[in-house]
Amino acid sequence: MSAGRKLFAGDWHFMAAAAGLERLPKMFGVEIAVAGRSNVGKSSLVNALTGRDGLARTSSTPGRTQELIFFTADERLRLVDMPGYGYAAAPKAKVAAWTELIRAYLRGRANLARVYVLIDARHGLKDTDTPVLDLLDEAAVSYQIVLTKADQPKPAELAAVLDATAAAAKKRTAAYPQILTTSARTGAGIGELRAAVARLLDETR
Repeated sequence: MSAGRKLFAGDWHFMAAAAGLERLPKMFGVEIAVAGRSNVGKSSLVNALTGRDGLARTSSTPGRTQELIFFTADERLRLVDMPGYGYAAAPKAKVAAWTELIRAYLRGRANLARVYVLIDARHGLKDTDTPVLDLLDEAAVSYQIVLTKADQPKPAELAAVLDATAAAAKKRTAAYPQILTTSARTGAGIGELRAAVARLLDETR
């Protein structure tokens, strides 16, 4: 927990935005990415994780993030906010472009250590999550599922979603078995997520 606090105590700032592979920054250090359905709370989690309220722009409009957004505090670690998926109201051509960008990034980024796939704790895994999980398995990219908005369901409901998600993760080849639960609003689980990233960084040295 202490290592996690120190890791995210730096001056986190926007580094780059990439709408296509040609705009990706050069690979350096370790990258972790945050993926999830639109409105799952990706930007809120990034802000809570880094302790910077305005770092990632939050919006009530699903599908606002249309690029890979890179943040860093130093060149040791980069945090990547990926475009939200599963927003059916977006134009098909735009959804296809996002999907191809995500696919190419996941398959070709050698310094990508792990993807944290965010799942709304009120709803659990949905059909729209399956293609991304399949892609991560196929690309052999390590990923860990993080339940967001865990303060909103009742304890029994949260426990049921946690159990179902863990059972589903066990069947997947690239999924890290432990499921994390977080709330950007209350701060619950943020310390544990920071600690998980710190351990990952130590393992990649």
